[in-house]
Parts: sequence; structure tokens; C-alpha cells
Amino acid sequence: MPISLNHTIVEAHDNGREARFFADIMGLDYPGTERHFAPVRVNDSLTLDFLTVDRPSGHHLAFDVDPTTFDAVLARLRGASIPYGNDPRTPDNGRTDHPLCARGLYFTDEAGNLYEVMSPA
Repeated sequence: MPISLNHTIVEAHDNGREARFFADIMGLDYPGTERHFAPVRVNDSLTLDFLTVDRPSGHHLAFDVDPTTFDAVLARLRGASIPYGNDPRTPDNGRTDHPLCARGLYFTDEAGNLYEVMSPA
């Protein structure tokens, strides 16, 4: 059996709020909290479990998406006036030209998690 990532913990100031933020931007469902986690299923094999902590350290999470999904993420970011950019050092420059793929962007949540969304076209 190949190794695959099943879930990971994403630190948050408020697990429900930041799980909903991520799910809304990425076009995913957020059913609510389960015990002390706020899970967001990304696909059939990966769940992000948001967890409220006193001092979130912020993680970098990168996602490959198809062009249609990329366009939808970009539209939701623009529609909500959420800053995004093509460089992790300047995730607010409004650019989507990415050095590793045709189009890519970064955006952050209030806990300092840096989300990277990349598309081949």
C-alpha cells in the first residue's frame, strides 16, 4: 500500500472560524466541529483538522487544483476582498503568475497559515 497523508492538524485562533474561512475560499463543505477539532475534508484521502491553540505557529499548505477550481478560488478571494499574491513573502501583491506552475497564488488566515493554490493552466 502506498503512503498517503490522511489528515493533518492546522493550528487556529478559533478552529471553527478558520475552518469555515478555508472551506469557503476553497469551495469545500464545513459541517461543523467534532469534539475539539473543526474538520474540513479536502478530498477522499485528506482531512484538515483545525485546532484552537493559544499561539498558532502557522503552516504552509499547498494544493494542486484544476484551472476551473483555480478560477473559482480566485473569484472568491476577490469577491471577499481577501489579499492574495504570487509570492509567500508578499501574499498580498494581487498577482497569480507563479514560478512553479502556470498560475498560482498564496493567501493567509488570521492564524498565519499560508495557503498555496497552484494550477497547471
